[in-house]
Amino acid sequence: MDGCVKLTPPKICRHFDMEYDMKKVLIASLVVVGTLAVASVGFAKEPIEPIGPPQGINVAQAELGKKLFFDPRLSKSGFISCNSCHNLSMGGTDNLKTSIGHNWQQGPINSPTVLNSSMNIAQFWDGRAPDLKAQAGGPIANPGEMASNHTLAINVLKSIPGYTSEFKAAFGKGPIDIDQVTEAIAEFEKTLVTPNSRFDQWLGGDKDALSSDEMAGYTLFKDSGCVACHNGPAVGGSSFQKFGVVEPYVTKSTAEGLIGVTGKEEDRFKFKVPTLRNVELTYPYFHDGEAATLTVAVNTMGRLQLGKKFSSAENAQIVAFLKTLTGDQPSFALPILPPSNDGTPKPEPF
Repeated sequence: MDGCVKLTPPKICRHFDMEYDMKKVLIASLVVVGTLAVASVGFAKEPIEPIGPPQGINVAQAELGKKLFFDPRLSKSGFISCNSCHNLSMGGTDNLKTSIGHNWQQGPINSPTVLNSSMNIAQFWDGRAPDLKAQAGGPIANPGEMASNHTLAINVLKSIPGYTSEFKAAFGKGPIDIDQVTEAIAEFEKTLVTPNSRFDQWLGGDKDALSSDEMAGYTLFKDSGCVACHNGPAVGGSSFQKFGVVEPYVTKSTAEGLIGVTGKEEDRFKFKVPTLRNVELTYPYFHDGEAATLTVAVNTMGRLQLGKKFSSAENAQIVAFLKTLTGDQPSFALPILPPSNDGTPKPEPF
């Protein structure tokens, strides 16, 4: 076995290796669903819902996708992997204003967290990818990110015997193609959920899980209107909203949001509402990364979106509530990647 994420209550282990006992997964999932059904009385009227375990995961594809997620050989330099910008040790982000790409290029936008990303209405800030599979292929071929191309990336994988056998086992067909690569990465990313936050425990009936300040912050969060956009199990990610409702948001960023996808003027500066799960880990904030702290982010959102100025005490309470949304982080042994051979295309880091 290569790792375990404990969800309490109840407890289940989430492993992704070829030996996994799927009967245990089914039983554990049924237990969780039953527990959540019983606990639903406690959160039925709340705009935020608890995170449950991942459902319907193809274990072989997820295990393969985990290796691909960490494999820098998918990049031209042989140095950048998916994990470079979506570091699973750092809340699924890189904690930079904008990410660093090939040849130390500065990216145009802040990297959103990959954690709980399967709950998003679409992927990327502007929603240009409808799902995780569509998203996974973009960075590989983007000259400002991994700077490879799909043909080269597939040739690298085809040259590695360990990968050819794993793709055959996971998909039952050959040869390797980009569709299989993106499907495997997406399947792994579906497993990256973070349940069992203290707020989820409170939703489940543990009324001692939150302090009085945290509860006051949640009340402010609801009463001020934040839940209009930040709701559901991901506390966001389910809609596109204009950034700068009451007054414009001033930024040096050239990103214009959903208009780049739809071409509609009414979609200018509409961005996908980010999840607030694990938000204390995913700084800096906003699409341009200009809000360095939660305190700044809360004040800015209150002023621009709600026309409200929070006092220092109110801000601190909201921030305290937001920190209760940090759940169990994905935990597993780092994958051991199959070695290249003499015929594997060589990286070009410089």
